[in-house]
Amino acid sequence: MGRELLDASPVFAERIAECAAALAPWTDWPLLDVLRGEADLLDRVDVLQPASFAVMVGLAAVWASAGVVPDAVLGHSQGEIAAACVSGALSLEDAAKVVALRSQAIAAKLSGRGGMASVQLAEDDAVRHLVPWDGRVEIAAVNGPSSVVIAGDAEALDEALDTLSGQGVRVRRVAVDYASHTRHVEDIEETLAEALAGLDARAPLVPFLSTLTGEWIRDAGIVDGGYWYRNLRGQVGFGPAAEELLRQGHGVFVEVSAHPVLVQPITELIEDTDAVVAGSLRRDDGGPRRLLTSMAELFVRGVEVEWATVVPPARVDLPAYAFDHQHYWLRPAEPATDAVSLGLAGADHPLLGAVVELPQSDGLVFTSRLSVRSHPWLADHAVRDVVIVPGTGLVELAVRAGDEAGCPVLDELVIEAPLVVPRSGGVRVQVALGGPGEDGARTVDVHSLREDADTWTRHATGVVVPGGLPRAADGFDFAAWPPPGAQPVDISGAYDVLADVGYGYGPAFRAVRAVWRRGTGDQAETFAEIALPEEHREEAGRFGIHPALLDAALHSTMVSAAADTESYGDEVRLPFAWNGLRLHAAGASALRVRVAKPERDSLSLQAVDETGGLVVTLDALVGRPVSNEQLTAAAGSVHAGSLYRVDWTPLSQVDTARPVPSWVPVATAEQVATLADDVLSGVAGAPAVAVMDAVGDAADEDPVLALTVRVLDVVQCWLAGGGLEATKLAIVTRGAVPAGDGAVTDPAAAAVWGLVRAAQAENPDRIVLLDVEPAAEVPPLLGSVLAGGEPQVAVRGTTLSIPRLARATRPDTPAVFPARGPVLVTGGTGSLGGLVARHLVERHGVRQLLLASRRGLDADGAKDLVTDLTAQGADVSVVACDVSDRGQVASLLDRHRPTAVVHTAGVPDAGVIGTVTPEQLAGVFAPKVAAARHLDELTRDLELDAFVVYSSVSAVFMGAGSGGYAAANAYLDGLVAHRRAAGLPGQSLAWGLWEQTTGGMAAGTDEAARARMNRRGGLVAMKPEEGLALFDAAIGSGAALLVPAQLDLRGLRADAAGGAEVPYLLRGLVRTGRQQARAASTVEEDWTGRLAGLEPGERAKVLLDLVRAQVAAVLGYRAADQVDRDQGLFEIGFDSLTAIELRNRLRARTGRKLAPSVVFDHPTPALLAAHLTELL
Repeated sequence: MGRELLDASPVFAERIAECAAALAPWTDWPLLDVLRGEADLLDRVDVLQPASFAVMVGLAAVWASAGVVPDAVLGHSQGEIAAACVSGALSLEDAAKVVALRSQAIAAKLSGRGGMASVQLAEDDAVRHLVPWDGRVEIAAVNGPSSVVIAGDAEALDEALDTLSGQGVRVRRVAVDYASHTRHVEDIEETLAEALAGLDARAPLVPFLSTLTGEWIRDAGIVDGGYWYRNLRGQVGFGPAAEELLRQGHGVFVEVSAHPVLVQPITELIEDTDAVVAGSLRRDDGGPRRLLTSMAELFVRGVEVEWATVVPPARVDLPAYAFDHQHYWLRPAEPATDAVSLGLAGADHPLLGAVVELPQSDGLVFTSRLSVRSHPWLADHAVRDVVIVPGTGLVELAVRAGDEAGCPVLDELVIEAPLVVPRSGGVRVQVALGGPGEDGARTVDVHSLREDADTWTRHATGVVVPGGLPRAADGFDFAAWPPPGAQPVDISGAYDVLADVGYGYGPAFRAVRAVWRRGTGDQAETFAEIALPEEHREEAGRFGIHPALLDAALHSTMVSAAADTESYGDEVRLPFAWNGLRLHAAGASALRVRVAKPERDSLSLQAVDETGGLVVTLDALVGRPVSNEQLTAAAGSVHAGSLYRVDWTPLSQVDTARPVPSWVPVATAEQVATLADDVLSGVAGAPAVAVMDAVGDAADEDPVLALTVRVLDVVQCWLAGGGLEATKLAIVTRGAVPAGDGAVTDPAAAAVWGLVRAAQAENPDRIVLLDVEPAAEVPPLLGSVLAGGEPQVAVRGTTLSIPRLARATRPDTPAVFPARGPVLVTGGTGSLGGLVARHLVERHGVRQLLLASRRGLDADGAKDLVTDLTAQGADVSVVACDVSDRGQVASLLDRHRPTAVVHTAGVPDAGVIGTVTPEQLAGVFAPKVAAARHLDELTRDLELDAFVVYSSVSAVFMGAGSGGYAAANAYLDGLVAHRRAAGLPGQSLAWGLWEQTTGGMAAGTDEAARARMNRRGGLVAMKPEEGLALFDAAIGSGAALLVPAQLDLRGLRADAAGGAEVPYLLRGLVRTGRQQARAASTVEEDWTGRLAGLEPGERAKVLLDLVRAQVAAVLGYRAADQVDRDQGLFEIGFDSLTAIELRNRLRARTGRKLAPSVVFDHPTPALLAAHLTELL
């Protein structure tokens, strides 16, 4: 205990020597011998407590010498004696007397009678659980929001801990045989009163907060002998005291002890703050390196440390070995693929990758992939913030295709739809050239396919013809330049004018250098000099004509018109129909251009290069206006591929001839525990399935919460106990999901589906969800359900159906949000609420908004939001309203009478299923479930035009680690289906990941959790504009439940091809890989067999390699060698959810049953490997 620090730190050694002198009059053992391990006495309480006291006091001195001086102190139980000493409330001599004599009294009269244990429960929950042992087991200490210490009679404590552990509660015994802070202590009251009389209790020099009274100790005489009896008898209020310090602005907590036992509860307290906590030493790591690491942990969080004192100047040895270099080469912008190696011909063009000959038609198909990453200049062509391939780009594709077949003239090309390029990801492009007609002409079509879509879109169709003589330039003489009579135009502000209209030309497309005009009306001509920016000139040589160069030549007329800033309109026009385009020379990077108007609504073009050589001629180009709605629809079509629905797909028919498997009913956690005990004791065999009928009771005050809590208790007990690993738990609901006719008759049970889906994601193959009709008999269905192997099944009539995600049909026309009057947005001042409020005004023309939130106008950014919306002509009311309060909602609706509701309110919540508490459920349900129920019931007489609720993808298939949140959102999905069945408007949007914003639900997921969601379910975060485009697509679709989420289906398919497990719900989108045939010699052996022939050292290494590889996979590390065998997993990013994931991976690979707490119980790779060695 601190042995290494004694030799390394003079400050520590000096203070320990002072403690030894202060303890000497009261003890018969030498402190220094005990700390150095030379006297094996630390199993005695009358030695351990004084030695721990000395280490605490010594460490406080070391921290102070490093400049980390306390602004306040508090202590836990015996630690409060050290706190009193450090604060100056007791002298070192008096503090030593207290700890020595009090621990001797404990040893003499209390040892052997009781025990203590740390329990992961909130105080109220612990009180409820300990009722059967009232008077025999007590709560000795409250350490944090979900951490208490219980103590009491030895036999009663054993019973309580066994019961709690069986219910899935994490418990850890404290290595003592007495029960501090219980009635036991009353037996030594008189002894302590006599022994501790005469203490000199002073006024502290450093503020000292009592964990006994919760009050600041400011006066002399407080910490007398009687106080130290009450300190041992009373409950330790460490958690509340630490919370008080936090409230008063203390932001740095340092635990001075030989091992940090309080860092974890403090970490839980400060989770949502900027505060920081650090320990000092650790068990078996009590040297200077550990203490320096603790200081460094504080230093990098902004705490000043006097390093010159801690580490004085000294020579250091340089390493005698070479650095272990690792290369991190930059990846190419886009992976290159050799077309020839794929049996294709290379297209030799920047926009095309390969060409395939079609022998049956003598046609050609050119393929490519476009993205702003592979072709950055495309991002410089945005129209009303939508990046689209310029019409000149489609012309270039068609001309290149025609060249390949000897048809270089583009006779005509009609653009049917803009080709939108997503700002992330890419789009596949095909140019199809038909076979030759009698005159040699060929059709040409340009199609695209989004990477997340299933259907191709045609963007352009036309005809290319064989070339004849080059068309003359109508006798125009480019030699005289600028042309006689042409007047120069000042275009210095023209591009800014065009930008205001909506033409987002970036540098690559701002290629007009000079403009002249001649004539008026139909005789008007525009002349221009066009030149690509220097950085694009070299690549121009690979094009027939660079799309940015030709586009600039054509929009020179707009530049000319925009020079007259006052008369330029606000209409956006795009190319529509091209006729008679001939490319006379390829690779130009600069042009001289003449643009004329042969007809009223068309223009013609001739262009030469810098030497006067003819480059391109165009007989006619007709443009047409494009509206905001058309552009939004085009952009939305890109994102609409990220809009999904949940289909209930028929799996099979109920096989009535199939034998009913053995089954037992369970309704409570107690019944599950009894069943497990009977199986483990051999009283009963394990059934194939246990069935819980999850039907709510309408008499409950809150039927949704009551039912969900009941199911939670059963599921937690099922997963925590042993003996039932081979048995399935079937949770049966009746009318909870919209299978069959789409109706949901029991919305409360829909919450059960969200909760249990989360439990299934964390614990594969343990639970089955089964939804049946209200009057259905369950036992005859069980055989068919279990045989199907699906975790979620609905039975309607004799048909078994399973949920699968499928693409939603996107609307043909732009969506319009239906609202005749005020629109109520709950959570309206939060991140998502604010986004949709702005969108409803800007995109849908809503003019009356009612924004409801808890803080109303006091919410961050609320006043700015109102100012912005008001400036756009909206009448905005912001109301402070707790939408979980029925009375407040009723008052709000009565005053404002909305015609539509968008319910975005909610609070995120996280925690693996085993840690979810009823209190957590209640907290998450209030703004989601209660609010939605109030809004549903209280608006039924308002004849709403729309009732939209913001749900979450966690309710559908990504609920691991957020069971309560998944349950709350699943209720919203069920409620909407229930409304729709009643003929009422309703739509639930189960949103995927949004990019982090300033707060609210969108910011409720930390980066690690978001990375896990991407890794497990292929979820990619959406930008706000992408999410709002999906909102529009969803509104236009009108389906009751839609999942707007960006999925990395390509990544999921690659994973599936490699044998990775695909979530069941995604198997309609991602086919699972076909099992690979293997020879008998390559079939993987059982792990026991594999290890049997190895030496013990080899077995340990194999299992350690397995554990490190799985840890690396869970954390997303590049390789297993990045995982230190002795590194604490919870120090490198593990949490409850990743611990469950690691358990599942190890269970799948070893075939062994592993407890849910296995990672907590063995929290380093080495310890986990050792545990596996024992099992295998």
